[in-house]
Amino acid sequence: MHAEIPKQYLMLDGLPILSRTLLAFSNISVVEKVYLAVPEADFDFCRDSILPAVQDRISVVLVPGGSHRQASVRNGLCAVTAKQGIVVIHDGVRPFVPVRQTEKAIRMAGPVGGCILGIPANDTLKKIDAHGFVSGTVDRVGIWQAQTPQVFGLQLIRQAHEFAVSNNFSGTDDASLVEHFGGRVRMIPGSPFNIKITEPEDIELARGILSLKNQPNMEEAIR
Repeated sequence: MHAEIPKQYLMLDGLPILSRTLLAFSNISVVEKVYLAVPEADFDFCRDSILPAVQDRISVVLVPGGSHRQASVRNGLCAVTAKQGIVVIHDGVRPFVPVRQTEKAIRMAGPVGGCILGIPANDTLKKIDAHGFVSGTVDRVGIWQAQTPQVFGLQLIRQAHEFAVSNNFSGTDDASLVEHFGGRVRMIPGSPFNIKITEPEDIELARGILSLKNQPNMEEAIR
């Protein structure tokens, strides 16, 4: 992001991106508690600058983050005191959580074990060699781009993470850990508005989405 602070703390129309993400989860009534994995050195900053926007709306527990994403999620899972239930895993820099689709994923995760959001790949996909030349065209039939939230039974995702550690396996998302463990994961349509803010231009795109939400008949389409 070429920024002096981590991207999740950047301001998006008056609120930090991370605060907006937490506010989105406060609209999902079945979410009882959020375990927020951040660097331990950032705890005071989060208490002072991130959590006030959501106080009295949702319970948030700060958890020390790990050296990488997978380790941070595992730390969050270790902090959960329940033995059974459903866990929703989400990227802090995706502030436009699709509420209805997430609620559907929560309902579906129980029977199948795991349910994640995604969107079908619409563009032509090219495979590139080490020199930047096209080496082939990938058949996009059945190819989807995975998003978060990703929803799992608590026991399943814990077992998948422990299996990954014991096998020195690193996945790009939590669904890949469940797949490696041998679990089943269902994919359902997410939302094209559910962007992950990664590059500087994503901030401008996010501002555009916020302005759309303020237009008549658009807020429900984006939620």
